[in-house]
Amino acid sequence: MKTYKITVPFPPSVNHYWYHAKHKHFITAKGKLYRQSVVTEIMRQKLCKRLSQRLGVEIGVYPPDRRKRDLDNLMKVPIDALCHGGLIVDDSQIDVLHVERKEIIKGGKLVITIWELA
Repeated sequence: MKTYKITVPFPPSVNHYWYHAKHKHFITAKGKLYRQSVVTEIMRQKLCKRLSQRLGVEIGVYPPDRRKRDLDNLMKVPIDALCHGGLIVDDSQIDVLHVERKEIIKGGKLVITIWELA
């Protein structure tokens, strides 16, 4: 079973990532910057694998502060960025998703582990 691990910046909220106009969805400037930071990290670690099989994902969430955040809302942005960056083909491949809130660290981060399911 192959495993991949990547640390990415703490994501903006979904409300700061997307905006809607004329019945269409667009990514905000803040969203584009976040997406690019994830792509840069994927390239730096040479993780552009285009994984197409069924996957398990574990995400350690290290928030930047004590604000209340819904973990389920937090997952969409980084997973979409991983798809955009070429690590995974589509987020519908994820069959196992485990998310755990960790300690607060300055700036925040996500530690993401992805493994191929048999």
